[in-house]
Amino acid sequence: MLRHVVFFKFKAEASEAEIADLTRQLQQLPGRITEIRSFEVGRDLVRSERSFDLALISTFDDLAALQRYQVHPEHLPVVATVKQLCAGVAAVDFEI
Repeated sequence: MLRHVVFFKFKAEASEAEIADLTRQLQQLPGRITEIRSFEVGRDLVRSERSFDLALISTFDDLAALQRYQVHPEHLPVVATVKQLCAGVAAVDFEI
């Protein structure tokens, strides 16, 4: 199994409506992409200087499943939205 963890830092000009829409887009992915085994997404509550704004934690069977997810036609529009709204994105992928 493979865990995929992503942290998002929004641009200052990203609106709450845009962030809420991105969150909804992310939450819909498990129903559209069969490779996803588990999926959690949530906003940061602490909002410290070192915090990112949103986190995504998902699980896949293996690296091949993650790679299929990354190029899936349902995932690509979400990636485009992330690029529009985020000043920074960090990710870690590890075996569990």
